[in-house]
Amino acid sequence: EMEAKYTRKMQALRDELDLRRKTEIHELEERKNTQISELVGNHEGAFGAIKNYYNDITAKNLTLINLLKEQVEDLKKKEAVLEKEKADVLRENKELTELLQEAQELVAELQKKLVHYYRDKEALMNSKAHLKITQKELKDLQWEHEVLEQRFSKVQEERDDLYQNFTRAINEVQQKTGFKNLLLERKLHGLLTLLEQKEVELSEVVAASNLDPSALSLVSHKLEDVLNSKNATIQDLQLQLARVCKAHNDMLQTFEAKLTAFGIPLDNLGFQPLSFPFPGQ
Repeated sequence: EMEAKYTRKMQALRDELDLRRKTEIHELEERKNTQISELVGNHEGAFGAIKNYYNDITAKNLTLINLLKEQVEDLKKKEAVLEKEKADVLRENKELTELLQEAQELVAELQKKLVHYYRDKEALMNSKAHLKITQKELKDLQWEHEVLEQRFSKVQEERDDLYQNFTRAINEVQQKTGFKNLLLERKLHGLLTLLEQKEVELSEVVAASNLDPSALSLVSHKLEDVLNSKNATIQDLQLQLARVCKAHNDMLQTFEAKLTAFGIPLDNLGFQPLSFPFPGQ
């Protein structure tokens, strides 16, 4: 009875425990199913979010790829432009290299010129100093020029008067000079003739008088004194003649110089002025 009683109790306990186990298992399954449902819902939401995220990333990447393709095309175009510009730059670089070489040669030449520049600068400073002096001299010369212009006007008036009186003066001077030269030549000729006569008379007197040597010596000395006096007179007359001829020729040269200075041709005189030769020519 006790065994049956305890068997019944154990069976009742087993049934209770089995019912409790089943209840707990059912509750556990319910919780697990709830959790699974929540996890599935969460996973589906997360998957949807991830799917949307990756879809956005894929779309962005496609957009970026298209943009990059466009950029690549642009870069290729730019590369082609840059290649062309590179060729142009290389050509310009070559030209600039040649220009640089020419510029270096020019710099060398300019450096040489710079040395001359400092010399020229110093010379310029000296020239400026001389220029100031020259400007002062120029002012003085301008003042002298004005004075000379006034004098020139006066000289032009004198030139006109001189040109009007030139022919008459030349004729008068030629007449006076020729007349004076003729008188001097006649006087000289007369003195020479007189000297010859005196010498002849002296010879005759000496031959006729038969004077002693002392008297003859005295007469000879007196005669020599007379001859020396006459020779001195002849030389004076010759010097006077030479001075007159020279004065006449100088006067002609002066008139010719004046006419040339005033711009008057010598042919306008209508005659050729005569110049007298010096004695002995």
